[in-house]
Amino acid sequence: MLNIFYEEPDPDRWFPFDRYPRKIIRKVLRGKFRPGGVMMIALQLMKGLDKIGVSYRFNDYKFIKKNPLEIACIIGKPQVLDKYQWKNPILFGAGIFSHPSDQPSFFKKYPSVQKILVPGNWMKDMFDPYYSDKVSIWPAGIDTKYWFPEPKSNEFDFLIYNKIMWDKEIKTQILLKPILETLELQKLNYQIINYGFYNHEILRAKIRQSKAVIYLCEHETQGMAYQQILATNTPILAWDKGSFWEDPSYYPHTVQYEPVSSTPYWDKRCGLKFKSIEEFPSKLNLFLKLLSEKKFTPRSYITENLSLEISARKYLAIYQQVQQHLSQKFQQL
Repeated sequence: MLNIFYEEPDPDRWFPFDRYPRKIIRKVLRGKFRPGGVMMIALQLMKGLDKIGVSYRFNDYKFIKKNPLEIACIIGKPQVLDKYQWKNPILFGAGIFSHPSDQPSFFKKYPSVQKILVPGNWMKDMFDPYYSDKVSIWPAGIDTKYWFPEPKSNEFDFLIYNKIMWDKEIKTQILLKPILETLELQKLNYQIINYGFYNHEILRAKIRQSKAVIYLCEHETQGMAYQQILATNTPILAWDKGSFWEDPSYYPHTVQYEPVSSTPYWDKRCGLKFKSIEEFPSKLNLFLKLLSEKKFTPRSYITENLSLEISARKYLAIYQQVQQHLSQKFQQL
């Protein structure tokens, strides 16, 4: 039985204990709570474990404190690590801090941590020089029963998923605007959805109305949104520029890491990619040709690589590796 822990970060902001009235105000103003990306990682893991018949406890601090040899599976930011002085071995991640420079003495500060989990290859490559063999890859699963192929009205040739994160005004002018002009020249109609301004029901409705998706984002550590789109068997033409990790909190003054990817999980079944706006028109034409020939089968990629069950089994395999390593370690004492 696994011991899973997750809590939303919600520190006091302006005065002690103001997080409690802020929580009430948020509920009144925003209505029903929508889980964020990191919480989704925890929820998807538990769904996957349910599917493969593996039991777990959730946030059972009473049990874990009484059983210091049990592995604690902590998902999310380090606030749970700081909750108390952990004696248990810890499997930490995914959805952790952005870069090792945030936690240069991480394993000294948290000696109980056995493994850090990151969601994809390029992030592991970025972490490896700092934490070496302590880093493993584990992506969260996609709920393929919720994200499934539905009959399409095909009102739009494209849904443009706009997740441009950095230098938005500039990139709107040099990337998004020329893309829209190219579509209009070819008499291709489109609708736009902006990251952070929709819920899953809205995204599903817009996917049903669209033949395909143009996905715009500088980089993704996993990219659950585009993978949800692929699970509906909707092909994607993705901007994947490569180059540097552009997070302005780090780049270029602290971290200059390359290459990153906006589509870290992908093969030719999913669609096509373009690196720059100069490359967009030719890739668009090829994409439309292959789309008309029904050459793309993106859902099969997701079901074979990123389903809830596959993700849960991968997590369980890492957990068992940690368990085996600890067992060998204790035998040597």
